[in-house]
Amino acid sequence: MYKGAWKRVDLIILAIALFNIVIRLLVYDNLEYHRDELLYLALGQHPDFGYATVPPLIGWVSWLLQHLFSNSLFAIRLFASVLGGVMIFLVASMARELGGSRYAAILAATGLTVSGFFMRTFFLFHPVHLEIFLWTLCLLMIIKYINTGRASFLIYFGISAGFALLNKYLAGLLFLGLLLIIPFTRYRYIFSKRDFWIGMIAGGLIFLPNLIWQAVHSFPVFNHISELYDTQLVHMNAGVFFTEQLFLPFVGSVFTVAGLVFLLASRGVIRFRFLGFLALSVILALFILKGKSYYTLGIMPLLIAAGGAAYDRWFRNRVLRIAFPLAMVLIAIPGVPAGLPVWEKEGLVTYFNDLEEKYGADLGRRFEDGSIHSLPQDYADMIGWEELTALTDSAYSMIEVKEAALIYGENYGHAGAITIIGRKYGLPEAVSFHESFRYWFPRDFPVEIKSLVYINHELGADVAELFADIRLIGKISDPDAREYGAAVYLCEEPVSSFNDFWRARTAAIK
Repeated sequence: MYKGAWKRVDLIILAIALFNIVIRLLVYDNLEYHRDELLYLALGQHPDFGYATVPPLIGWVSWLLQHLFSNSLFAIRLFASVLGGVMIFLVASMARELGGSRYAAILAATGLTVSGFFMRTFFLFHPVHLEIFLWTLCLLMIIKYINTGRASFLIYFGISAGFALLNKYLAGLLFLGLLLIIPFTRYRYIFSKRDFWIGMIAGGLIFLPNLIWQAVHSFPVFNHISELYDTQLVHMNAGVFFTEQLFLPFVGSVFTVAGLVFLLASRGVIRFRFLGFLALSVILALFILKGKSYYTLGIMPLLIAAGGAAYDRWFRNRVLRIAFPLAMVLIAIPGVPAGLPVWEKEGLVTYFNDLEEKYGADLGRRFEDGSIHSLPQDYADMIGWEELTALTDSAYSMIEVKEAALIYGENYGHAGAITIIGRKYGLPEAVSFHESFRYWFPRDFPVEIKSLVYINHELGADVAELFADIRLIGKISDPDAREYGAAVYLCEEPVSSFNDFWRARTAAIK
């Protein structure tokens, strides 16, 4: 009977996992590549032990996917979707490890599925879904060790921690929280375990190549953090931050709030109370540091799993136990387009306009700079790249001597679009001084450059003075695109040596 029940649950969890995969693949091409996906695919063409703003793991995964499937939009969306399916099993397992029954596992899987952040993050190809996955894996290893006492889980934790740091430096906040909290718990003896230190050494060795790369390149991560504070994090405030801790999970907040209360206050999970304090400390630390609201997403699956275990204990009425997950799904359905692009652009614009008319709020359409637009920033970042690449191809096709030509993109979105989407046009890789592209641009050219395809919102003064013949080929025309108005110029007949200009311009760039 027990094994049969488990088989039924396994099938239910499997069904939920497959549903999450299939629903994403059905809508994978309703919009274009995301700006950041273009960057991470470009990283995969230059595998290294580090990049300007992220550790190397996403670049390595990108390299692997491109070697297996080229730069297919379907392939990267498949990877994200399958990883989301694996997350269903991890969260279900975590709910069980936190003392929940088979019902708790189903609830946790349901709670993750209806969470807004889960819909979006496991649709796009970026480090965030790997971050959520690796944080969850690390925490699951800790929980399994507490439940079983098997030292091998401490080794697995260390290895998972190494890969988590190799994906995003933010993982350091999780480990710092654990190191500060565990000494005040009954589990302080962990630090005397040989296997714990074996795991730490293994994790350190995994992360070490990136640490060396950072040192060699004068720690660009600190410049990145400084830029974030100057340009984006300055717009964060307490109201927005804490409101979005509820908005990001959307319906899933019913689980995250219950999970936090359960971990902190329930006598039945006293041995896991430190996890509640860990979650709370991560959220408060990011608030104090003025981090972006979504920086807390790594801790959300733990709270959802705990929420599943909580409702498992709180609900005893059979009807209620059946009705609750069904109600969560029904409530979540109207909000699905805010998390997944279930329609093409026009349908999404209509959806968000209707929401504003009904509720009088921007509801997810506020960009990182505080401005409000027709679509959420993630959606707006998935529009216009095909048009930009086609315009660039038109400009490039007018150049007679291609060997003496260069394509320049002002930001990583421009350069990434030409580098990735431009493959189908036969375009060469674009150069840029932005993001990790600054590590790859040529310091000199074997021939004198006579033609420049220049991509920017405005024609730079230095470029305008350098070329006698400058033609505007076109601009991104879709007003819903974040890059609306980005222009493609064909610049020819240099009045002085472009190569001399380039050497002078790049001399100060490290």
